[in-house]
Amino acid sequence: MTLQQTYASEAPAREEIDALKGSVVVEFGTPWCGYCRRAQPLIAEAFAGFEAVAHYKIEDGPGRPLGRSFKVKLWPTLVFMRDGMEVARLVRPESAEAIRQALARIAA
Repeated sequence: MTLQQTYASEAPAREEIDALKGSVVVEFGTPWCGYCRRAQPLIAEAFAGFEAVAHYKIEDGPGRPLGRSFKVKLWPTLVFMRDGMEVARLVRPESAEAIRQALARIAA
């Protein structure tokens, strides 16, 4: 799976995310969020060299069960997972380096 460019309006169930094997980043946000838009170049830069990491870009908002199950409060929130377990989390990342460091923690 490559870096996703658009937020998916339909989210998988939490059980599906928890069952994923390997390295996964779940990104929560919205297309109209200014913080989310500013983070996109940083995320793209950080993912260079981590093509094997799966990226799920999920549109979040009130009443969206996946975001609530991860206790997301601010966007963007990036949840870094390895074999279904959360390893790291970044909220409103301000540098590609911070994202890269979290990716390195989950990379195979």
